[in-house]
Amino acid sequence: MTQYAVARLAQLDEHRPLRVQAGNEELILIRQGDQVHAYQGNCPHAGAPLDEGVVCSGLLVCPWHKAAFAVDDGVVCEPPALADLRRYKAWIKGDEIWVDDQPLPVTEPPRHSDARCFVVVGAGAAGSAAVATLLAHGFAGRLVWIDQERQPAYDRTALSKFVIAGQMPPDEVPALLEADALRKGQLQRKHGKVRTLNSQKRQVTLADGQQIDYDACLVATGGKALRPDIPGADLPGVFTLRSLEDAAQLLDAAEPGQPVVIVGDGFIGLEAASALRKYGLQVHVVTRHEVPLARQLGERIGRCIRELHERKGITFHGPTEVERIEGLEKVEAVQLANGERLPTPLVLLGTGVKPATAFLQGVPLSEDKSVRVDAEMRAADGLWAAGDIATFPLTGRPVRIEHWRLAQQHGVIAAANMLGEQRRYADVPFFWTYQHGRTYEVLGHARDWNRIEFVGEPEKGDFVALQCVDERVEAVIAKGYSDTMATLSQRLKRPLSLQEALALIG
Repeated sequence: MTQYAVARLAQLDEHRPLRVQAGNEELILIRQGDQVHAYQGNCPHAGAPLDEGVVCSGLLVCPWHKAAFAVDDGVVCEPPALADLRRYKAWIKGDEIWVDDQPLPVTEPPRHSDARCFVVVGAGAAGSAAVATLLAHGFAGRLVWIDQERQPAYDRTALSKFVIAGQMPPDEVPALLEADALRKGQLQRKHGKVRTLNSQKRQVTLADGQQIDYDACLVATGGKALRPDIPGADLPGVFTLRSLEDAAQLLDAAEPGQPVVIVGDGFIGLEAASALRKYGLQVHVVTRHEVPLARQLGERIGRCIRELHERKGITFHGPTEVERIEGLEKVEAVQLANGERLPTPLVLLGTGVKPATAFLQGVPLSEDKSVRVDAEMRAADGLWAAGDIATFPLTGRPVRIEHWRLAQQHGVIAAANMLGEQRRYADVPFFWTYQHGRTYEVLGHARDWNRIEFVGEPEKGDFVALQCVDERVEAVIAKGYSDTMATLSQRLKRPLSLQEALALIG
């Protein structure tokens, strides 16, 4: 262990971390009055430089994906990060700040004898966040983690952004949990499909007939890709994109220069269009809307995104629908309702998902087959649901939102409540989309907004857009403005007026 003088106290701003070098270690320093904390320099989620983050409300907020860590101890408070920051000893000597170059030892929570069995079904965003939370809180009972995919829990957001662009091999998609975390407690990972889950009996039955009785269970099975009921939708050459296997199969079939038809102009469809264009394909997008994403982002931003795609060589067809997919033994063309016929050997369906809940027994489902939960993510006694399958109360109204980070928030809350806490969802939905090298971020969830105010011009570069109901901000959309979005990720937890938001943006 070596000690280094790395900065002077006067260099530190209480609202901005300072990056320093201690031997081979890159660290950040955060000042709280006359106290200084030292942590690892990059976010454990995706490696974002934390010196570009913002300190607000006692939290350090990551500049990229809005993970949040407690300033006083580095404990992760909000995903997508699922691990705490490494801490380093720091002290003030005169006007200099000194640090050790070795991290402080991690104090593990006590693990007492526990006869309970907890089950987590699903290894996506919600399931992995729940498992991480249970282990971090010291759960010492039997923990059974069930998933259909053979691969350890991985970052599914990389599939449409980087994997099918050829920028990240499928076997290099980041794992969601570190190997050390998976060795804690009595974790048992089972690969298999759940045949039934009986909430009255508190029993899970796998497809191979194995039965598991549980004391508490989280269902986090996510969505199943929808295949529209049109002729030819099951032909070889028609793909969906929900798993590593899906992405690998699509890449195996794709060759630069080929045409590909993407059905759907939602976020996944447009991210896939961007990625496959990067891979070298001739991309055609079949859209039901003149302006994509107008309902979610507003017409002005949606039009800018469409024009960006068109400048990159992507062709939009619509508004129209697919009438049929043609081919004898494999895809040969897509026939559109407007009369266009698009020859292609590849079709990618971006037509949405449906909740994977058919195996549930004794749990009433909503019309869309989702599970209705309370603010604690509880669906029934001993049963919780999280992520894409959960309809939950947001500001008093039931919603179902298919966002990665939101699913992680659900998983953290559900796990805490499985352990006996009474945590309720009081966070801010957030997601990001990456298209043609540009990142757009969305905070909040605006269902009935009636005005949108801009700072900056989306046609020219960075901007912030405030979606409002009258004078109340419901959601914020931005390109750039990372400091502002980090601050608003915390400030939007309380009602926010338009004038206050504009003042924060400056």
